Amino acid sequence: MVLFQCTPPQLDRLSYHIDSPEWRTWSNPEFLLSDKGLRLDELSTSLRDAILSVLRATLSPEGYSKAISAMRINGFLGEIVESPAIMNEYSYNFVLFGTPSTTRPWGWSFYGHHLCLNAFFYRRQLILSPWFTGAEPNEIDAGPHAGTRILTREETLGLQLMQSLSTEQQAKAQIYKLLHDPAMPPGRWNRDDQRHLCGAFRDNRIIPYEGITLASMSMSAQSIISEILEEYLLYLPSTARQIRLKQALSFPEETYFSWIGGYGDTDPFYYRIQNPVIIVEFDHHSGVFLGNDEPAKFHVHTLLRTPNAGDYGMALRPLVGAVEQVFEWEPDEGKIVGGHASRTL
Repeated sequence: MVLFQCTPPQLDRLSYHIDSPEWRTWSNPEFLLSDKGLRLDELSTSLRDAILSVLRATLSPEGYSKAISAMRINGFLGEIVESPAIMNEYSYNFVLFGTPSTTRPWGWSFYGHHLCLNAFFYRRQLILSPWFTGAEPNEIDAGPHAGTRILTREETLGLQLMQSLSTEQQAKAQIYKLLHDPAMPPGRWNRDDQRHLCGAFRDNRIIPYEGITLASMSMSAQSIISEILEEYLLYLPSTARQIRLKQALSFPEETYFSWIGGYGDTDPFYYRIQNPVIIVEFDHHSGVFLGNDEPAKFHVHTLLRTPNAGDYGMALRPLVGAVEQVFEWEPDEGKIVGGHASRTL
């Protein structure tokens, strides 16, 4: 187990209170905006493997494979640009919130370049959001992991959906014709997130509904929406995935699909599907390390949020029974040692 293998200094770096605001400080650049937890490439093989076993036990087999593929692609990018100390297969941080338990809430965060996962547990409940997954490039074409590729199904299904719509629906769904459109208001595009609205440090952001509704689509188009959402829920174990998918599809009048960019076979693009319980985004980005000034299909960013208190298990936390914690402190001059009781989750 992870905790049994950690030294006391490692435990101090690894462990945070279940209500710590550090939950919200994950980020996806290659440089750390918040350095916390244990970085895998600085650990023993045994401890690193123990941490990966936590991910394997949490995620679906398909989801774990996707996460490992994202890590390997990051390592491949580090080799291409000759920066393996900054970007490698294990340049990711693991953070523990609370103490693993079958009766009390706890969770973990795993984050680094192009892969950020947040898992919250309470009894039999698992909340896996927010998450971010990206790749530049999105395929390994040489070396021991040649043929590894991710985020292609999200791309293929999104384009299939947009191309299947009527001309009138396409015009309404396409909120901007260009990926960096002069018609965009200030702040709608930025160099880091580009078209993404729900990335790191965007908790509690209010995102307007745009585009066309699920209810207005043909049955075949609705089926593609279902396939897209199921792909975005891939990290979840199969039973939880089907429960979340059913919930996500239960708001046909409030589920919106919007698009930015062209929709020819070779066009880069952005799309978003959103309703009261899920937001997913897909974006082709311009190059950061590979030098393409314009967005290209080999640099992809995707993410998932669960709005209205879904992220980080916030909606579940009020259901958790209170416990008393007593904190002892050194007395000030003229005072006696005492205790302070507080309600925690």
